[in-house]
Amino acid sequence: MLLPHTPASVIAARSQISTDLHEAGIVSPAIGDATLVVSELLTNAILHAKPLPGARVLVAWALRERSLEVAVSDGGAMTRPRPTRPSLSSLGGRGLAIVEDLSWRWGVQPNDFGLTVWAVLPAPGSDRAGYGGALVGYGGGCRGGYDYDGGAARQQA
Repeated sequence: MLLPHTPASVIAARSQISTDLHEAGIVSPAIGDATLVVSELLTNAILHAKPLPGARVLVAWALRERSLEVAVSDGGAMTRPRPTRPSLSSLGGRGLAIVEDLSWRWGVQPNDFGLTVWAVLPAPGSDRAGYGGALVGYGGGCRGGYDYDGGAARQQA
């Protein structure tokens, strides 16, 4: 999903991934975790990174047999994303720690246009017998990170 580099895009991404995962038969707690991870990654991109050309950010996900891979690509920033340990009274700084806790693994991959932050989460399904693991919102291959040679499968103006 190619979205504007604005806070309102978090709502659109949350809604779309939630709908797609529900339709794929993923159980509600896993949908909630995936929605939260996408929210955190996208919020970080909007608050801390430059946009992609056209003032956009790319949000993508790929549903596999037992996992969900999510990624957010932006134009990069002066520093590399990393979890922090904020004080109890701090108003922010917990996003990547949340991603780290909910994901099997996550990472950062530099690329030609900026940076991609990705995470792999468990994706248990209640009834996925008819679901063949098709890609959702994502057009590239995945090899430990994200390869965007295929471009986004779903783009919004």
